[in-house]
Amino acid sequence: MATTAEPRTATGSVRIEQSAKRVRTYLGGEPVADSTRPLLVWEIPYYPTYYFPAADVRTELLDPDGGVEQSPGLGAATTFTVSAGAKRAQEAARRYENSPVEELREMIRFDWSAMDAWFEEDEEVFTHARDPHTRVDILASSREIRVEVDGVTVAQSGSPRLLFETGLPVRYYLPKPHVRMDLLELTETVTHCPYKGQAETWSLRIGERLHENLAWSYPTPLPESQKIAGLIAFYDHKVDLFVDGARARPVAKSG
Repeated sequence: MATTAEPRTATGSVRIEQSAKRVRTYLGGEPVADSTRPLLVWEIPYYPTYYFPAADVRTELLDPDGGVEQSPGLGAATTFTVSAGAKRAQEAARRYENSPVEELREMIRFDWSAMDAWFEEDEEVFTHARDPHTRVDILASSREIRVEVDGVTVAQSGSPRLLFETGLPVRYYLPKPHVRMDLLELTETVTHCPYKGQAETWSLRIGERLHENLAWSYPTPLPESQKIAGLIAFYDHKVDLFVDGARARPVAKSG
């Protein structure tokens, strides 16, 4: 079931959908919220946030901290410190009891990064809630992909995997034998994607110049993204990327 709530603000409507998933969040090794009826709320256009019915939250773990946050579309929220196990997360929960969006008045929202872990059913989810309207397609291709940095060809392949993700630019994943791995240096930077998993990041050194965080790879992606396992992709706004000989227009969105 999908609903659209119309708050009385200049920002327009807030998109809300009922999720059918069981969703849990943990702090300090303890479950803080566990619900089979959470709401997905698009506070920003790019991905949704989970809101839990107050009855499905261990409200005894929430202490009002006197904070108030104002949202242009949702109204004023009271913030709470969450205490569970040996951990305290300040201003990690909020409630819009007088929101112009009626559906949210009995709901509680947790800051994703303040909590230790999130689960959709029994699978852990990272970074943010999955958008049920986002699709990831990974297709084998025979397009000729060339990557240059400072005029040096650092990768070239006629057998890339093209990843199409809703709302994001196409990404070109190249086999390592087609990449100048001798120029790449693995960094300590790790990123997460709720659809692809955990990625490692590479910098590239040409002569004395180090180009930091230029490429990434998913060594053990989630099952639905296995086709890009171990392949290398480059941030096209940091390199010169050519597709079938034509310069690709750089787009600085995450991979």
